[in-house]
Amino acid sequence: MSESKVEAFLTQEEEQEIVRAIREAEKNTSGEIRVHIEHHTDSDHYERAQEVFHELEMDKTRDANGVLIYIAVLDRTFVIYGDKGINEVVPKTFWNDTKEVIQAHFKKGEFKQGIVAGILKAGEELKVHFPFKSDDTNELSNEVSKS
Repeated sequence: MSESKVEAFLTQEEEQEIVRAIREAEKNTSGEIRVHIEHHTDSDHYERAQEVFHELEMDKTRDANGVLIYIAVLDRTFVIYGDKGINEVVPKTFWNDTKEVIQAHFKKGEFKQGIVAGILKAGEELKVHFPFKSDDTNELSNEVSKS
């Protein structure tokens, strides 16, 4: 595994912009959003995203409303994986619409912009179905995870 490829994918400053986007998106929702970046996987990308989702304990949120944006840099692939609470309520087009927002930026080499746009898009939808309540707490870290 090449940590340098993962590190080179985003600068420290870009990572902090992503963290700020997560905070912004989560401000109005009880939903939880995480970003995970790794160099490469030999696994099926969807299955790997599901694995990471569980490793990051995203399946333990109170309302089953976690969203993971998983990126395999070398494979030039990403997966948006949402918990069952989200899948039960969002429109059928939601995941594709979010994917297209990210993909449009990625195709232009705008990786940070694509991730931020995807986070904000997911946050808007989460806000509708999982509005922020006074007893909500930030259940998961906002930091970008890497392996």
